[in-house]
Amino acid sequence: MTTTVATQAKGTKTQKAINWRMPSQSKAYPVWSKMDNPWLYVSTKRQKVYIHDDGKVVYVMYCSTGTKSSPTPKGTYHIQRERGLSFYNATSGEGARYWVSWKGHGIYLFHSVPVNRIGHYLPSEAKYLGRAAHSHGCIRLSVADAKWMYKTVPYGLRIVIR
Repeated sequence: MTTTVATQAKGTKTQKAINWRMPSQSKAYPVWSKMDNPWLYVSTKRQKVYIHDDGKVVYVMYCSTGTKSSPTPKGTYHIQRERGLSFYNATSGEGARYWVSWKGHGIYLFHSVPVNRIGHYLPSEAKYLGRAAHSHGCIRLSVADAKWMYKTVPYGLRIVIR
């Protein structure tokens, strides 16, 4: 599903409708093995993850990063060995699917939009994807983007967060 832009009044645009279940772009995901020097750039200002290769952006994903009270750490990191299909944190009352660790060996993750204790996605949280920082410090992705990252992102890949 591609995103669309609607107009409210002459020359005024509304925000894009983001389908948090689908890939962020309508084109195919890049293939890691076919890239020469891939790395990830996370923009906390734009709420996007940019996949770079050889000085150019090859794919862009919508995300939601940490809030001011629980920020996403900024700096340079690398994908860690830990990853999993799902988790649930009783303290926050949220979990997620398709997680990949990038800091703290299971503390800071890329993962899907949140799920509740019985594994149902939370549309009330998913609506922030690509629009606003709303996580506890992790980097939330659409369900499809998180699943792709879980299945394909290589151990040791460099991540720059600003």
